[in-house]
Amino acid sequence: MTDQSTMPAQTPPADPAPAAKSAARGSWWKSDGAEPVRRNIGLVGVLVILVIIGVITRPELYGDATWVKNNVFTILQQASAIGVVTVGMTFVIIGGGIDLSVGAIIAIAGVWSTTLATQSYGTVGMIFTAIVVGVVVGLINGALISYGRLVPFIATLAMMVAARGLAAQISGKQTQVSTNSTINGIATTKIAGIPLLVIILGLVVIAGWILLNRTTFGRRTVAVGGNPEAARLAGINVRLQTVLLYALSGLCCGIAAIMLTSQATSAQAAMANLYELDAIAAAIIGGTLLSGGRGTIVGALFGVLVFSTITNLFAINNLSTEVQNMVKGGIIVAAVLLQQFRYRSLTQLLGRKPTS
Repeated sequence: MTDQSTMPAQTPPADPAPAAKSAARGSWWKSDGAEPVRRNIGLVGVLVILVIIGVITRPELYGDATWVKNNVFTILQQASAIGVVTVGMTFVIIGGGIDLSVGAIIAIAGVWSTTLATQSYGTVGMIFTAIVVGVVVGLINGALISYGRLVPFIATLAMMVAARGLAAQISGKQTQVSTNSTINGIATTKIAGIPLLVIILGLVVIAGWILLNRTTFGRRTVAVGGNPEAARLAGINVRLQTVLLYALSGLCCGIAAIMLTSQATSAQAAMANLYELDAIAAAIIGGTLLSGGRGTIVGALFGVLVFSTITNLFAINNLSTEVQNMVKGGIIVAAVLLQQFRYRSLTQLLGRKPTS
């Protein structure tokens, strides 16, 4: 018999799958694709900090569960109209444009829908008028920019002035009272305990998210904003897409006009003052690039909630609107600076291995 040498038992090689998956998750988190998630988490953190500040400054209020619940709905209702406008603004900015006329569009849509002649057609007539006026003004903006080759800043600035003037002309510089109980009741109606204004905001946000992320229209919007020439060479009608984006912004303004009219039970030429700045700021805070080509609807919504929470925090602490505006300005500057110092650069810096 021949002797057989005994060999030591060899352990099977370790499965590299878990390590590979962990590395893949880490690399995804640091990638540009994860930037919206990182930014949204950061905005949630900001909201938590604002709530903590409120608890510290007004503990007697936050100790009441009923007050907290009502205050949350108050914040959401305050955010509803500007949130709807911000959805349209986000599309415009992603598409490489800017719309400074949204506040004026709301004013002219609100005033036109509350004239005695329009109110005589009832609820449907008022809503139809507000939406049609908003869309038509948006189409005019888009046509001036696409076919008139005006810079978006100039075209919408001119429309802002003209629409405010027309609204003042129609209303005779007077406040027009809404006598329609259905329109006025939108602000006070609740469905399953949730204010109707909040439900409208939620529906618009969901529709905007689907339109941006799940349709050809959304992909074309990103392409046009990222590189208009490349989009044209790819067969996209850049001019038509731009017109549709401003029409969409006008549609959102028409909806917001009805919401604001319901809240105030009236409309006037000065309504929605500086809404364009609030909408642009919320979109930027939410991660929408001013240069176009990137942005998210969810991030824009978080941006609106941050500003609405700040407004509410200042109100319960009896702080002036002047201080609030200064804080808003500082937040806008910080957000733009953060966009320039890209998250990608920051993650590359943090992920760089030390040299030996």
